Amino acid sequence: MTAQMESLIGLVNRIQLACTSLGDYGGGDNAFSSLWDALPSVAVVGGQSSGKSSVLESIVGRDFLPRGSGIVTRRPLVLQLHKTEDRSQEYAEFAHLPRRRFTDFAMVRKEIADETDRITGKSKQISPVPIHLSIYSPNVVNLTLIDLPGLTKVAVDGQSENIVQDIENMVRGYVEKPNCIILAISPANQDIATSDAIKLAREVDPAGDRTFGVVTKLDLMDKGTDALDVLEGRAYRLQHPWVGIVNRSQADINKNVDMIVARRREREYFATSPEYSHLASKMGSEYLAKLLSQHLESVIRARIPSITSLINKNIDEIEAELDVMGRPLASDAGAQLYTILELCRAFFKIFKEHLEGGRPGGDRIYGVFDNQLPAALRKLPFDRHLSLQNVKKVVSEADGYQPHLIAPEQGYRRLIEGSLNYFRGPAEASVDAVHFVLKELVRKSMGECQELKRFPSLQAAIAAASIEALEKFRDQSKRTVVRLVDMESSYLTVDFFRKLPQEVERGGAVERGGAVEKGGAAEKGGAAVRGGSPAPITVDRMADGHFRRIGSNVSSYVNMISDTLKNTIPKAVVYCQVREAKLNLLNLFYIQIGKREGKQLSELLDEDPALMERRQQAAKRLELYKKARDEIDSVSWAR
Repeated sequence: MTAQMESLIGLVNRIQLACTSLGDYGGGDNAFSSLWDALPSVAVVGGQSSGKSSVLESIVGRDFLPRGSGIVTRRPLVLQLHKTEDRSQEYAEFAHLPRRRFTDFAMVRKEIADETDRITGKSKQISPVPIHLSIYSPNVVNLTLIDLPGLTKVAVDGQSENIVQDIENMVRGYVEKPNCIILAISPANQDIATSDAIKLAREVDPAGDRTFGVVTKLDLMDKGTDALDVLEGRAYRLQHPWVGIVNRSQADINKNVDMIVARRREREYFATSPEYSHLASKMGSEYLAKLLSQHLESVIRARIPSITSLINKNIDEIEAELDVMGRPLASDAGAQLYTILELCRAFFKIFKEHLEGGRPGGDRIYGVFDNQLPAALRKLPFDRHLSLQNVKKVVSEADGYQPHLIAPEQGYRRLIEGSLNYFRGPAEASVDAVHFVLKELVRKSMGECQELKRFPSLQAAIAAASIEALEKFRDQSKRTVVRLVDMESSYLTVDFFRKLPQEVERGGAVERGGAVEKGGAAEKGGAAVRGGSPAPITVDRMADGHFRRIGSNVSSYVNMISDTLKNTIPKAVVYCQVREAKLNLLNLFYIQIGKREGKQLSELLDEDPALMERRQQAAKRLELYKKARDEIDSVSWAR
């Protein structure tokens, strides 16, 4: 046995062991069987009483398999043989008992039976979960064999009727894989055409490229008959040679005849047999073991490039999947706090991009100032408030019992204050409209932050903190815009009214901000928003024209204030809401998070259980593939 062969077969042994530990064992209905299926393996197939167990024990040179009537093998047994140089040591190890060495092979037999029952129970049902058994001995070759349940046609021992089909499905699941080498066991005292093993092999490997045929019980054939037609490939042709085996008789088994002695007797049988002596060098369990070992090594060597390619492909896919799902979390409070803050930053970055134009949505705030606010200002009921009837009423009530002498000072102030109060509605509505947009952007940003989707509790906490902050900014903004309106009421622009007589003398025009408004509130019979200066007083001071002039003057002043507020309200809203949201949206949340204990932080990072399970499985698969890649790299010199 070369070091290269030992390394390559050992490589597959280690990867198969890792596969099983992570739930990937092929031949069964599991989601992660691709790596196992890519590994070359030798599956031992045969019907009940075909001598399958005796062949395996002969290859190993030890009695170690459970025996009995009915279906004895009910779980796949992955048998890994390791040739050792130390002839004084021979022992077995199970993957499920990694630190225990068995030197008594009767105990190995018992452990196989016990471990089978542990999974299947005492009901004698079958399971696709394999048992891994490694045997270290100077009397074996480096080889891995998978012993499968014997094919049967009848359920016994109270087993369900489905077990016959279940066994065939399990065996078929292994042997139909293109990387599986089939070791088909058939008894010589049975017509090869009716062999369960050959029948199945013919279905899955019609060309015979992957099948090794083994004929057992040659010494039990009727006198005058032989199996030469089978052994020489005339009865059923395979691409690989048929091998004859002579197992121990039941009497030898009962007497515990040493397996080494049995091997010697087998060699003597073929050497002295008149029918088979010309084939003696290519018969027997020892030759079969060497033949399989050499073939398995060559297949592994040929498959390594495709196995490596598959492993690298799966590593890339799993890492991409983990990037989407997010990596596993650390358990200490410091790392959890860091994770929470990073997730907050990821969300806040998206939110700012919406506000600043990197993503859509922020432009709706401009729409509030450019469309909604001006439209609301235009709809204010100044025509009703400054109608001739209301102006008369307000001015008269303001004068009390003593009519004004020159100008109705109190009447003007009351009309102006009453008009300016109407600006509160559009100002507060602008604040509410921007608040609604900001809330929508929070909701949208939360949905677009992929990292947060795995933490529903943290997502809800950030959303609640964001809305709470926005409500605080909204209240502050409302107070500010209402103050802007109140400031206009608190101190009127005196120069505007002092210039009115001069404007009247110049021809009934009121100059406002460089634009001259002429017109006709007086001429048209009433005050109107953005109306012109009233006509000169030519009637008694209590005449209608006098009140129309008052209404027109107030209207002009209100229009000036409207233009001012149309500019200052957006400034106040942006400063108190938008700017604060950009700078301080999560500040309160950061303070609260800093006060939390480790357990409270863990509660925020409680992921969706389905996602956690998915990531856990993906992480296990990634571990498997990386370990397999390392194993292959470690023997790359042997390719």
